[in-house]
Parts: sequence; C-alpha cells; structure tokens
Amino acid sequence: MTSYRSPKTEIRSSLKRGKGLFAKNNIHKDEIVGIKSGHIIYSAQLPKIRRLVGDYDMQIEENFSLSPINKSEIPLTALYLNHSCDPNIGVDGQIIFVALRNIKAGEELCYDYAMTTTQHYMLKCNCRSKYCRKIITGDDWKRKDMLTISHHLSSGRYIRMNSAVLRF
Repeated sequence: MTSYRSPKTEIRSSLKRGKGLFAKNNIHKDEIVGIKSGHIIYSAQLPKIRRLVGDYDMQIEENFSLSPINKSEIPLTALYLNHSCDPNIGVDGQIIFVALRNIKAGEELCYDYAMTTTQHYMLKCNCRSKYCRKIITGDDWKRKDMLTISHHLSSGRYIRMNSAVLRF
C-alpha cells in the first residue's frame, strides 16, 4: 500500500513543519498531485495508532480515517502535506489532492486541514499567510468566514469539507 505522489513533486525539509511536499516542476491547475493511502481505521482506534506512528492519519468519513499502522509504513503512506490557510492544493473527493492554481517549481504544496477533518484538535498555525487563522481546529469548517475563501478554489471543483460538499 503506497500513496501516490506526482513525479513532479519531491519531499524536502519544510519551514512550516518537519518535512513537506514540494513542486520540483511546474504543476498545472487541477492536476492531481497526490492520492492518500493507508489502512482504514475506526475513530476509536486513532489514539492508539497515533501513539505508535504519530499524526499521519487523514479523516475520510466521520468515523473513519486512513493511516499507517506502524512506523515502517509512514514513508509509503505519508503525503507530507502541511497546512496553509492560503492553500495551493485542495481535496477532490476524499483522498485525491489537486492543484487549486498553477504552482511553480520550488513551492511547497499545502492544503487547509479544515477541508478534511471534524476530529477534535487544535494546531498553532505557522503558515504566515495574510489569511492565517493563527489556530486551526477540527471545527473550522463550520466557520462562516471559511465559506468566503472561494478565491482559493477552482471554479466548478467540488471540495469536500467533512460531511458537507461545497461547490465554488
């Protein structure tokens, strides 16, 4: 089981957090940059899994996530996508990540974590964008101001925000 990372990308050290996925070639708007894989994990199992492997899971439904189950699976399943309040990639469906705009070689690929989780969490944001919310939570998708960020999203592209599907 291996996640797909576009051959136009590479994993490098990130100023945002640990490792990140970067464009090594220009990427066109709407191009697929990654597809997440992992074991299907029921939400009650997540605390135990996270103690073993860290925070490499991605929520795919209210009570289910994709995750590696041991440390040796991390390099195979992790996409190394960091958060940004001004994302250049988004989620098409539940596990496919696409470019929201043209991305230049050298740019880090980041998405807004609020697009994929309803889990209880709080994360201090380091994105440094002019749209930065400073603190990211599992409830951000409910914020009214999140519905006004359509300038990030491809027209006609469906972006899944937890249980809701929004069209911009």
